[in-house]
Amino acid sequence: MIIRDERETDIGAIRALTTAAFADVPQSRQTEAAIIDALRAAGALTLSLVAVDESDQVVGHVAVSPISLNGDTNCGWYGGGPLSVRPEFQRSGIGTALVRAAFDRLREIGARGCVVVGDPDYYRRFGFTNDVSSLVVPEVPPENVLTLSLHDDIPTGTAAFHPAFAAQD
Repeated sequence: MIIRDERETDIGAIRALTTAAFADVPQSRQTEAAIIDALRAAGALTLSLVAVDESDQVVGHVAVSPISLNGDTNCGWYGGGPLSVRPEFQRSGIGTALVRAAFDRLREIGARGCVVVGDPDYYRRFGFTNDVSSLVVPEVPPENVLTLSLHDDIPTGTAAFHPAFAAQD
């Protein structure tokens, strides 16, 4: 498996893989593929990494985009996700490899930290915490908001993901 930046020729595969990966997720609104497309169209994909197999087929994808903290859009914090792995390859380490590659790249660009909305048990193994008293994402259950500081303390207040996260399919 190789992890690399997305290419224009990967876009259809990313959409199909993301749709398939979230098809049976009860918490999903089934808009993840549309969110990635909207982030790309807005020029807001800081990172769009794919995992490809030996035949260069896309088997996983992670998107990373800037967030705002307390209205500050230049805060140096990023939102991780959506993270998608083809269903038949889930639980094989692809998602873990994508998350680690994304963190490495975020460190390289001097990011201060990352916020994800997701399964606490999954993201805690990467060092994410979910102190429900520190950071709030409106309309998201606090137990599903996780933060990882790369340089500083965890901020307090309100985090807002890019407006593309309101995209509908």
